[in-house]
Order: sequence, then C-alpha cells, then structure tokens
Amino acid sequence: MKQQPHAVVIGGGIGGLTAAIGLHRTGWRVTVLERAATLEPVGSGIGLAPNAQRALDVLGLGDRVRALAAWQGEGGMRARSGRWLVRTSAAEAEATYGGSLVLLHRATLVDLLVSALPEQALRTGTAARLTDPGAAGRPAVVTTDDGDIEADLVVGADGINSAVRAALFPAHPGPVYAGFTTWRFVIPAPDRPFAPHETWGRGGVWGTQPLKDGRIYAYATARVPAGGRAPDDEKAELARRFADWHDPIPSLIAAVRPADVLRHDVRHLPTPLAHYHRGRVALVGDAAHAMTPSLGQGGNQAIEDAVVLAHHVAPGGDPVTGPAAYSAARIPRTTEIVRRAARASRVTHLTSAPLIAVRNTLVSTASRLGPNLIMRGFSSIADWRPPQAPYAAGTATGAPGRSAEATGREPAQR
Repeated sequence: MKQQPHAVVIGGGIGGLTAAIGLHRTGWRVTVLERAATLEPVGSGIGLAPNAQRALDVLGLGDRVRALAAWQGEGGMRARSGRWLVRTSAAEAEATYGGSLVLLHRATLVDLLVSALPEQALRTGTAARLTDPGAAGRPAVVTTDDGDIEADLVVGADGINSAVRAALFPAHPGPVYAGFTTWRFVIPAPDRPFAPHETWGRGGVWGTQPLKDGRIYAYATARVPAGGRAPDDEKAELARRFADWHDPIPSLIAAVRPADVLRHDVRHLPTPLAHYHRGRVALVGDAAHAMTPSLGQGGNQAIEDAVVLAHHVAPGGDPVTGPAAYSAARIPRTTEIVRRAARASRVTHLTSAPLIAVRNTLVSTASRLGPNLIMRGFSSIADWRPPQAPYAAGTATGAPGRSAEATGREPAQR
C-alpha cells in the first residue's frame, strides 16, 4: 500500500492552520509545527470579507463563520468631527459583493480552524527550521529539537519575519516599516449603541466594530517613528491622540484598561517576491506577501493562499510543479493587493489639512453620486472565488452548497 504523503506546515497562524485543513481534506497527512507553547492569538479582531468566506466554504467552514456575523445595520466612514463621509449597510455589502463582512475575534477563528484539524496534527512548543527545500528526486527536510522530519511538501506559514522565506530567498530585503503604528483592544460594548465606523483624521485612523459576543473591537493607527512607546502607557497615548475625536471614541478609550491596549509597528513587504515557492516548499500569508491593514486583507489573503495551494498540490502529483502552479496563480493577485493596501495607507494617513479636506470632499461626493460607488472599488478583491467548482458551503456538515454555476459566475483567481 502506498504511503500517505506528508506535509509539514511551519507556523500555526491563520494561514498555516487553513493550509493544513485544506491539505488534510485532499489526502495529505499533515503536521503543523508552532514555536509558541500555546495558540493564544493577540486580543484583536479580524474581518473576513466574502472572498475569504468563499475560500472557507471549500473547507466546510464558511457557514460557521457567517453565523458569527455581528454587522446587521448601517455603518461607514466618518471624518474626525463625526460627519459621515460614506454611509453603507450590511445589505448593500451583500448586494455588491455577494456577501458581507464578518468581524470576529482572532481567537475564535483559530479555535474554529483547530477544530477542523485531525488529532495530533498540531505540535506546539516546537521550533522548526527548513534545512533542505527538497526537489523532484528528494524530500524536503525540516529540523526540530526532536530531530529531522522528511516531508513531501513544506508550507512556510511563519509570518512576516519568516525564516523559511529567508532560507529560500536570502537576497530578498524583507519587511520594512510602513510609516505608521497600530493600537488595538477589545472591550465590552458600551450601554449606548452606535453604528460601526472607520474614521479618517489627520495622520491617523480610528475604527470601532461590533463582535458577535457583544464586545467591541477598536483599532487606531497613527504616523509615528518606528519603535516608539508611550512614556506612560498606551491608553494614555490613545487619549492624547484620539480623545477629542467624535463619540463614542472618547468613552471607549476611557473604558479600556491600559494593559489591554496592544501596540505594534506596521510592516509590510513592498518588494514582491519573484516566486512563492522553491523545490517542495511553498510560502503562504505574511511570509509571502505581508501587507498593511488598510484594506483588511492580510488574513483573507492567507486563507485564499491556503485553499489555492491545496488545490494545486494533490497527493501523487509532481512535488515541484504543484507549488510552482500555486505560486504562479497567487503572485499577480497578492502583489496587486499589497500595492493597493500601501496606496490606501498613504491616503488615510495624510497630514496636510488642505489635502485632507480634498480627500474627504472627494470621498463624500463619490458616495453621494452612487451609494455603492466607493464599495465597487473593493469588488475586484471581494468577488474572488476559489479555483474549485463547485465549492460547497457546509461540506463538512452536509449542508447545501452553492456552486459557482449557481451564482452564474465562473470561478476565478483574480
């Protein structure tokens, strides 16, 4: 009997876990090696757009994610004063993209992904490094403290500081500071309800979004030098920068504990990789194409990567052409989204008052000319569909699926 092919995933984040599920469902034996002792995602939220939800449909998880949607009414973009620049709704998003945004806590998503893995697949507290990328005639080799592991396929899902990427492409310059820092926190919802919003100010952004469990996810960004820290605490820093912005921002800052405010410099990979593979190794997520959060697509693209990779590396196929086909499929789309995210970051972090006024006027005018005009600019990202057709929502539970044919659209990898 032929031995089941073995895939080793280095990194237990969203991209790595999703890749492991996809590979497992297509016939691979999978091992996920995570350096951290436990999978405890930072206390922040993640927005899953319709493109990522469709990718999760392939794994039978899409409907479980959609059930966690909290955004039901109106929302949009605001100016620092509170003036609405763009008003939209969950119904309009559904009509424009074929689905709405689902915001959930990262820990919730990780728990969902882990539940879809076979037992014993995840090994935490295990540092791993790529020793040999392998080739058509030899396996790849991953080294751990417990010894070497030979693999028919290695997935590098070890994040923006990827050691796998550095091993494959040592000449690549790696990540650079994007010019701004982000703060994030999750708190119980205030007594007074409000519409979800993202607010654009001078050199910074604030976002406030509801979670299904009744909590609020808030995030903020500001143009500051890299490596900075508040002289007192990050709650106080948020108050200095955002406490005079519109409601409910001041009350949210007042409600959070200093210890619950996370601060991280934003970095990305503005220099694209020529390939996302070498030998039997493929890179996914931030290891391949780290981007700024301005389009909210970092985790979404990692999920897409995982599903497309599983599609191209069927067990028994050529161990080198599969990763190469995945790379060719993903590079055009992800490279463009990295560039678009960087451009969006520059627009949202303007510091010139006249330019801010022009920006806000243009956005507001475009919104009035057509309710969905601003949203359509995101369509080429959100309307992506997986390469498999049909893809089945709820496959794992036997729930009815929605095929590409049923929607009247061909699956595409834009």
